[in-house]
Amino acid sequence: MQVTNDLVLSHTFLTDMYSDSYFPKPQLDKVKDVLLGLCVRIEQEKPSTVDHFLRLTHEATERINSLAGEFEDNDSELETVAREAMAADFRFIAQAYGFGSVDVEEMIATRDW
Repeated sequence: MQVTNDLVLSHTFLTDMYSDSYFPKPQLDKVKDVLLGLCVRIEQEKPSTVDHFLRLTHEATERINSLAGEFEDNDSELETVAREAMAADFRFIAQAYGFGSVDVEEMIATRDW
């Protein structure tokens, strides 16, 4: 299944990270894939409760957590700029799917970054 939400389709993910040579592009592509995968899951499962939505965002956050070693292997890390950029994209996704009132810190509560 592909993303069908027009807002998501026109959104550029991780803009600040892609414009910073500190972050390796192959690993950024993996983070972007996780975020797009979250969108696909939301579209497939159509969560009707905040708890269901948070389960999906927590799973995506844990997938990003698992990429931290790859960033470190490439002399990079998921630090302040990365945290802000990823949090902004989680917030965008929440708004795009009708969960804009959910606190971003709750969405990424399982983060290691």
